[in-house]
Amino acid sequence: MAASTETQVSGAQASAPPPPRRRRRWPLAPYLLSAPGLALCAVLLLVPLVMTFLLSLNSFSFYGGIQNVWQLGNYADIIADDYFHEVFLRTFRIAALVTLLCAVFGAPEAYILRRMKSPWRGLCLLIVLGPLLISVVSRTLGWALLFGSTGLVNQGLMGLGLIATPIEFMYTETGVVIALTHVLVPFMVLSVWASLQRLDPQVENAALSLGAGPLTVMRRVVLPQIVPGILSGSIIVFALAASAFATPAIIGGRRLKVAATLAYDEFLNTLNWPLGATVAVLLLIANIVIIVGCNRLVERRYKQVFE
Repeated sequence: MAASTETQVSGAQASAPPPPRRRRRWPLAPYLLSAPGLALCAVLLLVPLVMTFLLSLNSFSFYGGIQNVWQLGNYADIIADDYFHEVFLRTFRIAALVTLLCAVFGAPEAYILRRMKSPWRGLCLLIVLGPLLISVVSRTLGWALLFGSTGLVNQGLMGLGLIATPIEFMYTETGVVIALTHVLVPFMVLSVWASLQRLDPQVENAALSLGAGPLTVMRRVVLPQIVPGILSGSIIVFALAASAFATPAIIGGRRLKVAATLAYDEFLNTLNWPLGATVAVLLLIANIVIIVGCNRLVERRYKQVFE
C-alpha cells in the first residue's frame, strides 16, 4: 500500500508542469520604448527653440543684414526700451483679464452642465464646444463684424436707447479681451468638467441633509474639488492668450501691438529676424515664469485655506 502511494506521488510529480521561468528584466527597456517619442519631441520642439534662441544672439543691420555675431544686444535693447515694456505689459494684462473672465464664466458653466440631464447636457455641451470646430480666424472675423460701428452690438445698444454713439470695440483692448474670451472659454470648461467628474453628487446631498446651506456646500464641498481644474484651465488659457496672434491682429489691428504681432512684424515687415526671435524667446520665458510662479502661489494658498 505504501509502495503504491509512493508510486502515485512520484507519477504526480512527474506529470506536474515545470515551474514558470522568471523573466529577465531589462533596466533599459522603458528608455528604449520611450526613445522614439522623445526623439520626435526633440526634433519638433527642442530643435526649433534652440535655433530661435541662437538666432536671437545674432545682430542685424539694414545694410549688412543678419550677422553671425554672438551678443546680447537684442535683449539689452528690449529691456531698455519703454516701447517693448508697454507691449509686453499689454500682452500679459490682456492674458490675465481673459483668464479671469474664462474662470468666472467657465467654472459655473461646467458645474451647470454637470447638473443637467440628458439630452440637454449633450446639446449644451455641443454648443459650448462647437466653436472649437471653427477656425479661430473665422470666429475673430465674426466678432469684427459684430464690433463695427454699424455692427449688431452697437446697433442693438443704440436701438435699445442705452447708448447715443457707437462704442469703440475695434482696435481696443476691450474688443481683444472679449474675442479671446469667446475663443478660449471652452478650454476652461473642459478642465473644470474633468475635475467635476471625480465629485460624487451624493456628497452634496449628504452635506445638505446635515444642515449645510447651498453656499456652504459650494464653498466647502464643490469649490475644493474644482480648484485644480480651474488652475489647470487657467494655465492653458493664460498661455494661449499671451501667445495669441490671429485675434489680436484682426481685432487689435496695427495700433494695438502685443508680443505675438510684434514678433510677426519684426520677422516679415522689418526683416529683423534676430529681434523677432528675441521677442519670441522673452515671451516664452515670461510665460513660463508667470505660470509656474502663480501656480505655486495659488497651490500654497489653496492648501492653507482648505486643509
